Amino acid sequence: MQGLFQRGAGQRPEPGFIEALRFNGDGLIPAVAQDWLDGAVLMLAWMNRESLQRTLESGEVHYWSRSRQELWHKGATSGHIQHLRGLRYDCDADVLLLSIEQVGDVACHTGARSCFYDDGPEPSAGGAAAPPPPADACTELMRVIEGRRDQPELGSYTNTLLEGGENRILKKIGEESAEFVMACKDGQPAEIAGEAADLVYHLQVALAFHGVSWRQVQQVLAARRGAPRRG
Repeated sequence: MQGLFQRGAGQRPEPGFIEALRFNGDGLIPAVAQDWLDGAVLMLAWMNRESLQRTLESGEVHYWSRSRQELWHKGATSGHIQHLRGLRYDCDADVLLLSIEQVGDVACHTGARSCFYDDGPEPSAGGAAAPPPPADACTELMRVIEGRRDQPELGSYTNTLLEGGENRILKKIGEESAEFVMACKDGQPAEIAGEAADLVYHLQVALAFHGVSWRQVQQVLAARRGAPRRG
């Protein structure tokens, strides 16, 4: 994969990069849109040279509609615009990977966050209630924790923590922090990783208790990337 462009970073593709791409016989190339924070795959569409140029010039994703045979400015009608955060192409130069910031968190025309929501024998209608797309491990863990919060399960350790309230949750964070420190002092990578995982889990329980999403944390981390260094 070759890195090309990142919105806000002042980077632009090398002048000849479009010429390196392998468009099909119709002058098109498939483009996979991926969420810039959690890596979830949101949709697949097609681009031609003009839509790619428009995307790079405007910073907002443009596709080529095969059904309408015209340029398609994603979100121009719905408001669900896609801001380009990064762009890469694969080892055969015949597929694009767009890292995008999805306005409204809705990429699918059905109202679902992602077009990839079905896994059963019959297609469903999608929509806002459609299952979310697979994402990184921490995002998936947070979904489980929030699910326990919203729909408690008997015997769930997560529910035991949540029912115990803030003091119980914070006490566990303190204990797990100390265990993580000791694992680091012992210098055993496997133990460090295990204690770090325990600490992340308990931090996420605290976030869920206070109604703070994992995405909010990801956004803060992303905003800090490239920020001025402290003295």
